[in-house]
Amino acid sequence: MTKRSSLIVASLFLFFVSVQVKSHRDIQEEKTEIKKITLMLDWFVNPNHGPIIIAQQKGYFQKERLEVKIQEPTDPTLPPKLVATGDVDIAVYYQPGLTQGVDRGLAVAWAGTLIDCVLDGVMVLDAGPIKSLASLKGKTIGVSFNSAESAKLDTMFNPYGFSAKNIKMINVGWNLSSSLMTGQVDAIMGVCRNFELNVLKSHGSKGRIFCFEENGIPAYDQMIFIVNRKKYDKKVIRGFLRSVEAGVKDITSHPEESWNVFVGSNPKQLDNDLNKRAWIDTIPYFARSPQSRNDDRYEGYAQFLYKHALIKKILKADDLMVSLD
Repeated sequence: MTKRSSLIVASLFLFFVSVQVKSHRDIQEEKTEIKKITLMLDWFVNPNHGPIIIAQQKGYFQKERLEVKIQEPTDPTLPPKLVATGDVDIAVYYQPGLTQGVDRGLAVAWAGTLIDCVLDGVMVLDAGPIKSLASLKGKTIGVSFNSAESAKLDTMFNPYGFSAKNIKMINVGWNLSSSLMTGQVDAIMGVCRNFELNVLKSHGSKGRIFCFEENGIPAYDQMIFIVNRKKYDKKVIRGFLRSVEAGVKDITSHPEESWNVFVGSNPKQLDNDLNKRAWIDTIPYFARSPQSRNDDRYEGYAQFLYKHALIKKILKADDLMVSLD
């Protein structure tokens, strides 16, 4: 072999070695790369967010190569807006709000479920004069906002021969429980049964819920995860949901130990009697399979809103949800 040939062979050998080393380094970097994402909650941290906090505290996000920054909104209307503008990656939200937002053209979509049942309903004092939905005719109901309340009440009251027009609705802001206990209103809506019933208990009162899903209103997911449907990372979402599912398993298998982990994230804010009561009551409601789609549920609730003229068009599941396959 000539000297020139030897140099060519040596150069080619070094080239291929460098390519292999670089490829190996790229693969290793890809494996160890941490993906930073921002998650905005629907409100301040509370037991509804238990699986998220457990996943954060126990390193489940980290195992999925995720660094999750959890934010609390200053305004509960912000999460879907910030997802739509791309300012946050994932947000906790509600199926009814998602449906109406998509109908208005908001570029958001379901990307997982946190609580897969309805927690809302019409709540009254157990010792009060309201013994049935029929008793609410001519009465006053306190609400914290007014989007689909009239449609829900029309549905619930229909078997008794009256409608939402036959009651008075007043906005009591966030003072739902206090407005009921002081007699300002006869009933309240927009409550979470795992919280408001415990608020009343802590004040020596007992409440009773007329559940939406038991009175003609289609079932829906109380709390979900939403993303920007035009730009989302499917791999990241799947890893995020696996972490949340691990948090759910911890809570359901070891509720007391998980409670200690939860409050340990912020003892001053979280370690109180109301949260402890709500923690126990919330456990049955967490979605055991956060990544599972329920197309019929989303289309059924959209049809309910369309029937009551609360959305302008019939929405299909694919209009409301992303595919994680």
